[in-house]
Amino acid sequence: MSEGLAITLEDVRDAARVIRGQVLRTPCAPSLVLSKLTGAEVWLKFENFQFTASFKERGAINKLSRLTQAERDAGVAAMSAGNHAQAVAHHATRLGIRSTIVMPTNTPFTKVRNTRELGGEVIMHGETLGDAFEYMQRELVEARGMTLVHPYDDRHVMAGQGTIALEMLEDVPELDTLVVPIGGGGLFSGNAVAAHALNPALRMIGVESAGYCSAYAALQGDASLVRGGPTIAEGIAVKGVGKLTLPVIKAHADDLVRVDEPSIERAVGLLANVEKVVAEGAGATGLAALLADPAKYAGRKVGLIVCGGNIDPRLLASVLLRQLVHESRLINLSIDIEDSPGFLARVAGCVGSTGGNIVQVHHERLSAGRHAKSATLEMLIEAQDEAHTNQIMAVLTTAGFVVRRVQGGYGEFE
Repeated sequence: MSEGLAITLEDVRDAARVIRGQVLRTPCAPSLVLSKLTGAEVWLKFENFQFTASFKERGAINKLSRLTQAERDAGVAAMSAGNHAQAVAHHATRLGIRSTIVMPTNTPFTKVRNTRELGGEVIMHGETLGDAFEYMQRELVEARGMTLVHPYDDRHVMAGQGTIALEMLEDVPELDTLVVPIGGGGLFSGNAVAAHALNPALRMIGVESAGYCSAYAALQGDASLVRGGPTIAEGIAVKGVGKLTLPVIKAHADDLVRVDEPSIERAVGLLANVEKVVAEGAGATGLAALLADPAKYAGRKVGLIVCGGNIDPRLLASVLLRQLVHESRLINLSIDIEDSPGFLARVAGCVGSTGGNIVQVHHERLSAGRHAKSATLEMLIEAQDEAHTNQIMAVLTTAGFVVRRVQGGYGEFE
């Protein structure tokens, strides 16, 4: 299936020889809990354990290691929303090569700061990766003669990423399905070529963010399917796949699936709570695909690549809080009471008697239309699950209070 494509299994094996000792050979471990949840035998490849917390190091060092002395002297240029930037900056600095990275203006600050700390010069330009690429090509590659290190549409980068599949199938040769995120297509392409060369029967599933389904749109011939918009999977928020990667995707993808934002958020939360690892949105899309359609993978031996862990701490906190709300472990109740001494204590006693934990209380007395001797308590309560929430509400109702579950305020997480 690789005939006429940009890379072959031998290219990936050659990349493995080049990068050996320069990147971490990450663990590939089973997840008993995720296997139970999905009905598949789930194995996780922890690329978020790399030094820059992303698989991008593999392709970057494979490309950088092959530059001529003249290309090294000219310095390298890249465009990236974060992970490729950090990988190029880190390994270029390590090899004594000057690097300049163009990043969209909406790139998470954590990734911008990390790129600079790793030795890369950062230029913030444009709202999209396309804007950043045009600027980089014009101002750095053409005007200054710097060498482009493309994040995905480069055969050495593609081959470097494919070394993940070599390691996974060496560690777990019985895997019969790989579920791999697709942004520009470099990760999927490299791994698909390697995996199918080693096991032609293995199923390769590509996963895209619903708003940025560039590969699916390209294969369907309908660019309007790429809607764009905000996503927590900014690492794969690419509006067009590569010229080199698209033919590989077409030849090797057994299926392309699209996952929505709630599914990605849930996957990020599960990886944090179950595996105790931090995954960015793009790194959790493989798990999101399993959770969205577990019947498709039931009984199969599935390998997932947790391809990155560079998520903004504030965003991670928001995602985890939202998951607590979705699981009814954090609830917001509105309770009508008399504005008299002792009523707050009575409400607190009811909640405490059920084992609920009051996180925050707001005492509202001044709303228009409210009786002067009445008040409302807005209470944020920690519960165990939906059944426990119902128990808390039942005890309060039995005690004579009017209780409503509120969707606003802290319920915004819902």
